[in-house]
Amino acid sequence: MYIYPILGLHLGKNDFYINYLLLYLNMKNFNQLKDLLASIEGDADKFFNNGNAAAGTRVRKGLQEIKTLAQEIRNEITAAKNDAKK
Repeated sequence: MYIYPILGLHLGKNDFYINYLLLYLNMKNFNQLKDLLASIEGDADKFFNNGNAAAGTRVRKGLQEIKTLAQEIRNEITAAKNDAKK
């Protein structure tokens, strides 16, 4: 049985379409993580190469968002691994 506590779903192994949807949502989070990292690249360049303090603040904010999203993805991976063992 696959358990997705974040969504409150308890699924059997034969629920192909629901599992596919959850996989899509998980990849969506991963792609969002990549997009966030790419979005702060310009500000990181401005901060490190030009000393732009405001750009540094934007980088720190972006990194905090990355940290939060990365933790969500870690939790999803851990839940999927634990469910596979059952």
